[in-house]
Amino acid sequence: MATQAEIPSQLGKTAVVTGATGGLGYETALALTRAGAEVILAGRDGNKGRLAIEKISREVIGAKTSYEHLDLANLASIADFAQRMQTRQSLDLLINNAGVMALPRRQTTADGFEMQFGTNYLGHFALTARLMPLLRGASGPRVVSVSSLAHRTGLIDFNDLQGTRLYSPWKAYGQSKLACLIFALELQRRSDAAGWNLTSNAAHPGFSRTNLFAGGPGGLISLATDFAAPLFGQSAADGARPILFAATSPEAKQGRYYGPGGFSELRGSPAPALIMPQARDAAAAARLWDVSEKLTGTSFE
Repeated sequence: MATQAEIPSQLGKTAVVTGATGGLGYETALALTRAGAEVILAGRDGNKGRLAIEKISREVIGAKTSYEHLDLANLASIADFAQRMQTRQSLDLLINNAGVMALPRRQTTADGFEMQFGTNYLGHFALTARLMPLLRGASGPRVVSVSSLAHRTGLIDFNDLQGTRLYSPWKAYGQSKLACLIFALELQRRSDAAGWNLTSNAAHPGFSRTNLFAGGPGGLISLATDFAAPLFGQSAADGARPILFAATSPEAKQGRYYGPGGFSELRGSPAPALIMPQARDAAAAARLWDVSEKLTGTSFE
């Protein structure tokens, strides 16, 4: 669990956390609420959202939380969510956390994107673009994109971004999480160039015990994960610590990547994480940005 030293007071701040009804997202939302922030839990399942709000309210007296429907696999849902948010003056924190992992069979979003690339990356790209006016209205806003150790084996296949010619569950997942990291770094570059006054960081949870494995690969991989987790993994609350560090710590620097600082970045206290060369490729980042704007119909200008 993140300590108060890792999370300074968030009184007066507003945060949006995607995928906040369970796992890392819930733990992130809970910790931010404890620190005094007003937290909007964004997710697809209203029943899970209601239960998450009730649970946080039992944990935190006077919790300022609300649930909003958001389906990152649907660009219309993202636009609707952003429109509802326009009643606010500003947004201090955006935690791009929601995701799906290693779906055994190729699936597509409402807009025809491969599900992992569409949900994990394109959905968050479009969401961030649409919320940029609110973010720029805040003093010192931060965006945290949740990547993964899987980015290390990821490659952006510009000739087959949607996996239509060859779909592999882990290839698609690695590409989506690499894209999230590339986006975080490129967003910082563009903020610096345009004077957006934004801090864009990425974080990963190491090997955290969440429901992603059960919802994704299943089978023997899930059984192996259950066996290995007590030895090499950590709880979802501990896995959220690098995310919270990137989102709130005065020590978190702009355009950086944080993860667990223990063996192989599987578990441990927040620390700088390894960024693979393909994530630092500025030319690929610019190309991916242009493609993403076209695919999602959004712009940061």
